[in-house]
Amino acid sequence: MTVQIDALDRKILVALQEDASRSLEDIAKIVGSSKTPVWTRIRKMREGGVIGQHTVLLDAEALGLEACFFVLIRTSEHEAEWQNRFLRTLKERSEVMEAHRLAGDIDYILKVRVANARAYDEFYQALISEVRIYNVTALLSMEEIKSTPLLPLASVPS
Repeated sequence: MTVQIDALDRKILVALQEDASRSLEDIAKIVGSSKTPVWTRIRKMREGGVIGQHTVLLDAEALGLEACFFVLIRTSEHEAEWQNRFLRTLKERSEVMEAHRLAGDIDYILKVRVANARAYDEFYQALISEVRIYNVTALLSMEEIKSTPLLPLASVPS
């Protein structure tokens, strides 16, 4: 990390993670500072890549996306061309919420959010028509116990 984070920066980041729609004045009050230094720090952290895209968190179930699948993928293909096609396919599929390349027996894990099992099957059929995959295992999440976009800032080194 090229940007040094101190205790005040951490407080600012905590306030932003909790509610990025807060006014600069509100954030300054929360962290015990004035607006100008808070704005300067926020700008520096944006420029340094610590603060990225601002977005809104939506409720998937309220929008009818009730099924969350974790998709384990094993492949026998490891050439650059295959990987490029696979990554491009994942980026084009809005159902893919997260994708991770793993160490171990499983090559990739995807978090896929869809309306139901039929919608997952449509996603699966489209995926395997785009790229050759050795083995796919889909695990349906029965209950989301914890999900948070908040990073554990207390453990960020100063």
